[in-house]
Amino acid sequence: MTGTLLLELSAAEIQTLVDGVNMTWWLTVTFLIFFMHAGFAMLEAGQVRSKNVANQLTKNMLTWAVGIFVFFVIGMGISNNVGSLLAGGEASALTMFGETADTGWTLWLFSAVFAMTAATIVSGAVAGRAKLRAYVGYTFLLAAVIYPVVAGMVWYAPGADAPILASLGFEDFAGGMVVHGVGGVAGLTAAWVLGARMDKYADDGSVNVIPGHSMTFAVLGTLVLCFGWFGFNVGTAANPLGYGEEGLVLADFAYVGSVAMVTALGMGMGAIGAGAVSLYLNDKVDTLYVANGMLAGLVGVTGPTNLITPMGAIAIGFLAGAQLPLVFRFVEKRLKIDDVCAVFPVHGSAGMLGLILFPLWSIEGTAVGGGLIAGGIVSIEAGMFVPQIVGVAVITIWTVLATAAVWGAFKAIGQARVTPEHERDGLDVTEHGIDTYPEFGKPNVVTDGGAVGTSVESPRADGGAEAGTDIKLVTAVVRPDRLSAIKTALAEIGAPSLTVTNVSGRGSQPAKKGQWRGEEFVVDLHQKIKVDVVVADIPADEVAEAIRSAAETGEPGDGKVFILPVEDALQVRTGTTGPEAV
Repeated sequence: MTGTLLLELSAAEIQTLVDGVNMTWWLTVTFLIFFMHAGFAMLEAGQVRSKNVANQLTKNMLTWAVGIFVFFVIGMGISNNVGSLLAGGEASALTMFGETADTGWTLWLFSAVFAMTAATIVSGAVAGRAKLRAYVGYTFLLAAVIYPVVAGMVWYAPGADAPILASLGFEDFAGGMVVHGVGGVAGLTAAWVLGARMDKYADDGSVNVIPGHSMTFAVLGTLVLCFGWFGFNVGTAANPLGYGEEGLVLADFAYVGSVAMVTALGMGMGAIGAGAVSLYLNDKVDTLYVANGMLAGLVGVTGPTNLITPMGAIAIGFLAGAQLPLVFRFVEKRLKIDDVCAVFPVHGSAGMLGLILFPLWSIEGTAVGGGLIAGGIVSIEAGMFVPQIVGVAVITIWTVLATAAVWGAFKAIGQARVTPEHERDGLDVTEHGIDTYPEFGKPNVVTDGGAVGTSVESPRADGGAEAGTDIKLVTAVVRPDRLSAIKTALAEIGAPSLTVTNVSGRGSQPAKKGQWRGEEFVVDLHQKIKVDVVVADIPADEVAEAIRSAAETGEPGDGKVFILPVEDALQVRTGTTGPEAV
């Protein structure tokens, strides 16, 4: 029935059908790639301190908002013209304003989401200290010039002459270096120019661990990115249908299953590689390394995703994940660069590794089974590696120079980094005037367990009032999980009114050790609740004993109860004072 219908269609109608199917495919995968921004937002927000979460989310949204406009007005035109110039072709339009073909709009948007992915990677490296205006300014220039120049040197339209790097034989199918390598190298360069966060390095050069505020966000963001990545890699296998002299055919879509398989294998092996190295280094499988390893494995296979065998996907994915903890340690401890979200080992070095090593398992190799390593046969053909090394080097040098120039200019005029006071207070308040978690109050601690720097004098044991006042304040600092029992105990003695506050502190309870990317840090401020009960007609010692009995577990850290005299009380609604107000 379908064949009969096709025979009845004219060539123009079949071409319209082909264009419609192809455009639907392009748009579907484009929407998947756009959804990756939700993953980046969650991943980066989870890896920063709670006082910088809103700033990180804002930067991710503005990356898209600013970048998509700039890429429409400037970036796509720069990319097309750079490609034409380097390939000896004719110049094209400088903007998309003159574009009228529906397929042109679709392909522009498909190109734009790749550009925005490169741009948003940088935000994770400069988290916690970059001025919003500097980041937005850099995003403008990356979307307008930095990324388009790289894309113009590598990618070109079917039928057009190959630009300089592509003509040398450099392969990058879905952006392992063009997108992720650019983002990772740019992020590392920007972090180097900005300098480390306050308190990241001690005076002796040792590293102070600054854990992020939510592992849940980080892992959720990772899995969202993994989902969108199928659009990233599989979507690049565009043009599902073709139509010509041979009739209606399955075009580039023929290898889409292979690309999906390679993507899935790279993702899984990246997690295994990072987890294995983490276990070797720290005797523990670090959760964040596993999450970052999944992404590094994906980046590793993204560049050669259409060119490698299943064994290549397994090997490159594993190696990309395995290098992650090692490169991150080198960047943090040797280079002294504070790459907050590990963007270079995830996107930079992993992308380089995949593109340089893929000839070992290339489906175009000469050894048995494909690739230079296959079936136990090793065939050394150095010429296959040269274009990849040259391409990676050229893209890296351009990205470093352009990024250093932009951030260096911002730094020279004092607009790159927030003030120490603003960094200490957090960028959520100082850059946006909001508190991401207002319901938690403003405790006098920061997420790494260090004191903010304020001090509160201890009250006198008798509260500064005469003994024997009629109103007493019973204050208890206890374990959070005992609150329900305490409420019940107070109700039973006729003292149901209480005030509860989330606090943290230290006493006899032993300190705990935590890990963040395999590095240990000490947590000596434990989460507690403070229960305040003001009484006048109920003996304070009965209230104290009720709290004590309900809060007791028999372990260090059960807490303490204090009884203080209260000079007076004033009821807001009626104006009543004294014991009657209680």
